[in-house]
Amino acid sequence: MQSSSSSFSSLNKSGGIGVGRRSVYVGLLVILLPVFFPNLFSPLSHASPSIFSEWNAPKSRHLPLLEGALQRQTSYEEQSDLWTPLANQGWKPCDVSSHVAVLPKKRQGYVQVFLDGGLNQQRMGICDAVAVAKILNATLVIPYLEVNPVWQDSSSFTDIFDVDHFIDVLKDEISIVKQLPKAYSWSTREYYATAIRATRIKTAPVHASANWYLENVLPVMQSYGIAAIAPFSHRLAFDNMPMDIQRLRCKVNFQALAFVPHVKTLGDALVNRLRYPSRKSSVVSTEYLEETSDERHKQGSGKFVVLHLRFDKDMAAHSACDFGGGKAEKLALAKYRQVIWQGRVLNSQFTDEELRNQGRCPLTPEEIGLLLAALGFDNSTRLYLASHKVYGGEARISTLRNLFPLMEDKKSLASTEERAKIKGKASLLAAVDYYVSMHSDIFISASPGNMHNALVLFLTDQLAFKCYYTCDQSINT
Repeated sequence: MQSSSSSFSSLNKSGGIGVGRRSVYVGLLVILLPVFFPNLFSPLSHASPSIFSEWNAPKSRHLPLLEGALQRQTSYEEQSDLWTPLANQGWKPCDVSSHVAVLPKKRQGYVQVFLDGGLNQQRMGICDAVAVAKILNATLVIPYLEVNPVWQDSSSFTDIFDVDHFIDVLKDEISIVKQLPKAYSWSTREYYATAIRATRIKTAPVHASANWYLENVLPVMQSYGIAAIAPFSHRLAFDNMPMDIQRLRCKVNFQALAFVPHVKTLGDALVNRLRYPSRKSSVVSTEYLEETSDERHKQGSGKFVVLHLRFDKDMAAHSACDFGGGKAEKLALAKYRQVIWQGRVLNSQFTDEELRNQGRCPLTPEEIGLLLAALGFDNSTRLYLASHKVYGGEARISTLRNLFPLMEDKKSLASTEERAKIKGKASLLAAVDYYVSMHSDIFISASPGNMHNALVLFLTDQLAFKCYYTCDQSINT
């Protein structure tokens, strides 16, 4: 009896050990599943969501409109009118050529700025930084570009812009240095992140006046020889500024800020391939595009539209709208709002219907496609998609692609080798999109923002392009 009991006990122990081991193996399998089978957690194809993704493939929310758009025929007159440049709206380009700049011999000190946001917000911040340096009669240190928490791009000023060109164009306006002299080498981002520092200005109000800088920043510079302003985005007013400061802003934006050569080279390649699709692969090397003669341009070239489609996870989450991805998508976006903004998003207090009625929801790719079709663009329109990442990937873009089968982007137009220098760098990817947009026949923005503002300024200054602007309001049926 004792032997039987002992055997039973041993059996239980060995069985328990077996069950325990199996539990461990199952746990390890669950942990390692994404490592060994990543496809289960990423799209199975261009148009399908993953098995365990955070959203379900959205169905068309405007099917009757979509069917009508696919069947719509555009007349020759409508097409001709679409591409006809707009009549002069009375805007005049910045006149910076007649202004003779005089650089004072003695400067008050050094001014540093730390710029957050995406490329176009940083671009505007650079224009303001030069203006502030002029106001203070200070030497500007090449602006420091913060790592954006959304795009996770650590590209510096010199990675994006031609710094020598920047300094040369502005040499008669302000003094600029690439880095601080040894005596001020302690003034770094890390230095200001660890404690309160007397040389840091962190109270600059949004759209501050020139007098505010003279009263609050100049004394710091005179006392310590340097002033670091952070945050700095949108910290200089647009109105009630001296005309020479406004001219200087124009000079920075339209003349001094030139992209690095490899961005311009790739941009020129994309523009050429959009205009001449049959010459899509006409490349001398992975870096230099075969030149197109002026004579070919005179003979006429293909036209294309740039669509700046901002429908990334950041925007989708911040809007608090429902985009048809189901319960999983709603939970994923709610979690994202909690992580990035600690849940403090104004739109969260409204229902989806209320948000749409108030025009607070960004246009989805499907809605943008319907809007373009209503404007008169058809399936013969060559469309360039200027976008970093579309939330939902190809499954969300598929409806737009059905409407505009000639739609292209950086990946479809350029080889992996050509894109090597910009791969994974959101600011450089945006720089290429910006450059292509500058050379487009029509620029369309799906939502208001810095990219739209920057391009409208450029197109207005050139007075040579047609520009559509689409409002940030969802289509209701």
